[in-house]
Amino acid sequence: MTTATLRLATPTLFERVLQRTAHGIARYVERRIAGRAERREIALDTLREQQARRQDPRAVDLALAQLGLPLR
Repeated sequence: MTTATLRLATPTLFERVLQRTAHGIARYVERRIAGRAERREIALDTLREQQARRQDPRAVDLALAQLGLPLR
């Protein structure tokens, strides 16, 4: 009876292959999620940095003067 129970408790070859495949897919998905979160964090940091910069009010006038256009 113990042998029969052990045989039923151990996964078959097909089940082991499915488990390995599932673990591989899970690792792949976790890496993609982590990479996407990292890229999103970098993008948010860049956006915050761009928004935090103070705009020079004379920058538009300077650009217009360099193009030879009348000042605003």
